[in-house]
Amino acid sequence: MKFLIFIPPNNFRDESVSTFKMFFDRWGIESQISSYSTKNCEGAHGATYKPDINTNRVDAQNYDGIVLIDGPGIEAYKLYEFRPFFDVLAKFNAAKKYIFAVANAQRILAKANLIKGKKMAAPEDQETQRAIQLFHGLISENEFEIDGNIITFKSTTAIEGAIHPVLEHIGIK
Repeated sequence: MKFLIFIPPNNFRDESVSTFKMFFDRWGIESQISSYSTKNCEGAHGATYKPDINTNRVDAQNYDGIVLIDGPGIEAYKLYEFRPFFDVLAKFNAAKKYIFAVANAQRILAKANLIKGKKMAAPEDQETQRAIQLFHGLISENEFEIDGNIITFKSTTAIEGAIHPVLEHIGIK
């Protein structure tokens, strides 16, 4: 199994990346870091990752899923308005690949029009909640939601508690 971890070029939540990488490594899931930058990407707390692949070159057929990492960089780079990224996500969705979104990264899924009728673990961020409602997602108060191939986490802290049900859902035991 192989997942792509998408990060904004800067100001992503380092702890979200490290948590997913830790769990993926522990369960033998290969992962690659992707961004729209080819340079080192720096997280909000200083962690640095060099993308393994530029998101423009991603082929959804090469992955079992994608993880959208949260953080201030989502807003700073207006990734929820970036049409080429919507196309990448649409290909993952059309192929029924897993799409994970943490906190404010859910806004990207909403604006990509991939959430109609899907339960979403609504983050605290009011703008993301509005986008979820506008694009007909169903807001949940749960820490995480699994709705088909779309898996959402209310916050970074929700990842750890959700990882075992999520891994079971994707067929890892």
